[in-house]
Amino acid sequence: MIDVNRFVRDDVKAFLAMLEAVGGPKIVEMELEEARASYRALHGMADRPARDLAVIRDLACPGPAGPVPLRLYDARESRVPGPVICFFHGGGFVIGDLETHHNLCTEIAAQMDLPVVAVDYRRAPEHVFPAAIEDCEAAARWVASSPAELGRGATGIIPIGDSAGGNAAVVIAQLLANRPAKVPVVLQVPIFPLVSNAMGSASVEEFADGFILTKAAVEFFDAAYQPISNDPRAFPILGDHTQAPPTVLVTAALDPIRDSGRDYAAALSQAGISHVFLEMAGLTHSFTNLRQAIPSAQQSLESVFAAMKFMLARDG
Repeated sequence: MIDVNRFVRDDVKAFLAMLEAVGGPKIVEMELEEARASYRALHGMADRPARDLAVIRDLACPGPAGPVPLRLYDARESRVPGPVICFFHGGGFVIGDLETHHNLCTEIAAQMDLPVVAVDYRRAPEHVFPAAIEDCEAAARWVASSPAELGRGATGIIPIGDSAGGNAAVVIAQLLANRPAKVPVVLQVPIFPLVSNAMGSASVEEFADGFILTKAAVEFFDAAYQPISNDPRAFPILGDHTQAPPTVLVTAALDPIRDSGRDYAAALSQAGISHVFLEMAGLTHSFTNLRQAIPSAQQSLESVFAAMKFMLARDG
């Protein structure tokens, strides 16, 4: 149940009350494919409709274990060279895919007026850590090379992602700093990311149940993904932050992994990295994909786009 002493937006309260009334099994009680279908259904029901774009096209790039499926989004049929956004979807590295985040990717492409390439990386438990990261890195390097199949010249890369995808965005920026791609990472945008190990944090206990993502679900994803605790590709808080790109970092105040994002904000500050830190009061994990059910989440997402535009304009 919701603690009345916490600030929870009215539309969030209504949505959480609806989910509680509907009931049904929790994700940890489902079979794997049922959990994936449930996640897809939640976003399909709760997110805003996809925007119409000039280009929505499925592609693939070479990966370490075979072709990596991609999807290109662009509000323009063609454009001059510029930054390209690499989008890594959430879902604990287990249940997300191109379809669960399709509507959100159309929104990013339309609002930012930049091409977006969404990456359909290999998922756990079929493919444990670091398979997803290896696919994301391969895709980012492929985009950075401005391949003919993409039809867009990249002058810079912008890794962005939510939750597990936020983890991937930070990891890919670190990997591309360690072994540079053909063009630089000009901005990274981790959204409610898992950067440090959330278990044992205050937020994972405070918001353990009743706020979309649960502590049990975090444990479920961790058991499936099998991250190595001392590997920066699993927990990028362990990496070198002095080479991090300009950053727009987003957390949700009612999120069990909120403190992981706060840890990363502190690390960026300590390293002297220019960043905008936005903690969305009264919102839960996954708010970016619940914009129909939680209308105020759209305005919060638009503030993320405003911060991205500010950082890109400021840094040329």
